[in-house]
Amino acid sequence: MTPTTSQRWTRLVIVVRADPVICGHSGEARNLAEAALDRGFSEVRIVTWPIERLQAAGLPLKPLDTVLPYRDGIVVERPEPVGDYKVPDGRHLAGITGRLVELFTDGVPTVCLSLYLSPHTTAVTDAVRVAASTGLPVDVVTMAEAVGSDVTNVVRSCVEEGRFGAAAHVLSGYLSSDVCLAVSEYTRDLVVSCAEEIDGRHGTFFAAQCRDRVKISYPAIDTSAYLDLDDEVLDQVLTRRGLDRDGYVLFLSRLSKAKGVDDLVAGFARSHVPPSTRLVVAGSGPEAAALRELAAASGVGDRIDFLDDVDDAEKPYLMAGSAAYVLPSKPLPEFVETFGIALVEKMLAGGGPVITTDTGGIREAVGGHAIIVPVEAPDAIAAALDRVLVELSPAERRTWEDDARRYALQFDRGQVFDRMFAHLDGPASGGADVPAGARPALVRV
Repeated sequence: MTPTTSQRWTRLVIVVRADPVICGHSGEARNLAEAALDRGFSEVRIVTWPIERLQAAGLPLKPLDTVLPYRDGIVVERPEPVGDYKVPDGRHLAGITGRLVELFTDGVPTVCLSLYLSPHTTAVTDAVRVAASTGLPVDVVTMAEAVGSDVTNVVRSCVEEGRFGAAAHVLSGYLSSDVCLAVSEYTRDLVVSCAEEIDGRHGTFFAAQCRDRVKISYPAIDTSAYLDLDDEVLDQVLTRRGLDRDGYVLFLSRLSKAKGVDDLVAGFARSHVPPSTRLVVAGSGPEAAALRELAAASGVGDRIDFLDDVDDAEKPYLMAGSAAYVLPSKPLPEFVETFGIALVEKMLAGGGPVITTDTGGIREAVGGHAIIVPVEAPDAIAAALDRVLVELSPAERRTWEDDARRYALQFDRGQVFDRMFAHLDGPASGGADVPAGARPALVRV
C-alpha cells in the first residue's frame, strides 16, 4: 500500500448510477472504489439505485448476468424508496438521502464522492445538512464531480429555458462541496460559461466561485484490465463471435444519436476497405432499432454485426482484436462527449488506431493519438478507414499503438485517485489539475 493523504479517513462512500448502467462513470466508480482499498481505506460503499428503478428509467443496461462482481471490501447499497404511491416522485432519492444521513452520523471518518451533480450531489448536500442538525458526531468531507450531462442536460437547459431556480439549486449544491471536480477541462469551462450566463442575467456570483474552485479530475480507469491481454483468450473471444484479428472495425458505446453511429455506417459503406472487413456495433441504447434498419438499407448490411451482450470481461479483447475503433461523436443539446472513457480504454487495449471527432473533451482523452474527422462527415470517416486498413503498414500500426498506450497510462485509477485526494489537504482554490501532456496537437484527415 502506498501511503497517501487519504489515511485521515477510513471510509469512502460513492454516490453514482452504478452497474448495471452502461456508463463510463459507472465503471469509474468501481475503479475508484478499488483504488481506495489499495490505498488503505477499510470500508468502501457505493450507494446507488434499485435495479427496478434503473430499468424503469429506460437507461441502457448491461444484462444482469454479465456484470462482474465487486471486489471484497466494496459494499453496494441500493436503498429502498421512502413512502408509497401518494408520493409521486422523489421516493428513491429520499431513500438514498436517508441512508447517507445514517452513514454520516455513525462517527466513522468518511469521504463522500458524488458523480453527477443532479441528483447525487443534491442528495449528499441535503444529507450533510440533516446530519449536522441531529447533534450526532459527524466527520465527513464531500467531493462532487461534474460530468457532461450535468451541464448539457441540466444546467445549460435550465439557462436556455430561463429556469433560474433550478440552475441555482444545482450550482449551489455543487459549490457547497468541500472539493469541486470536473471530468475534463472542457467540462470545467462549460460549467463556468453557464455560471457566467446565470450571473449576467440575475446578478449572482456563481462563475467566480466555479472558476476559482473547480479542479479537473479525469476519469479513473483500471489500466490493468486492458494490458497484457492473453492471446489465447483473444482468439477464443473472436472465434466465438465469428471475427478475425484486424478483420473488423469496432464501435463500442451507447447507441444514441450523439455517438454518430449513423455517420459510421454511411462512412463504412463508402470506404474501400477489403470486402472481408466487418463493422461491429457493440452496445445498446435508444437508437438500437433505428440503427439496425439503417444498416440493413446501407448496401453493406451483410457485413455489419450488432452485439448487445458484450460484458466487461469481453470488452478489452474485442478492442484489442479490431483494426480500428471509431467513435464519431457529435455535440447535441442533450449530450456532448465531455471526455471519452472508451477511447482511452481502446488505446490501452491496442488493436488499430482510434478514429474520432474533436468534440467536447475528446481531445483531452486521446491527445495526439487519434485520427480526427469532422463532425457528421461520413466521407471523412471513409477516408480515415481507408488510411488505417489500406495504407498503414504493420510497423506504422504498431508504432501508433505503442504511442497511444503510453499516453493513456496517465489515466490509471491509482494516479487519478491520488491526484483527487491530494485536493483534500491542498489549497482551497487555484487552477485545474491537468496531467502534463494532456493537450497536444491532433492528427486530422
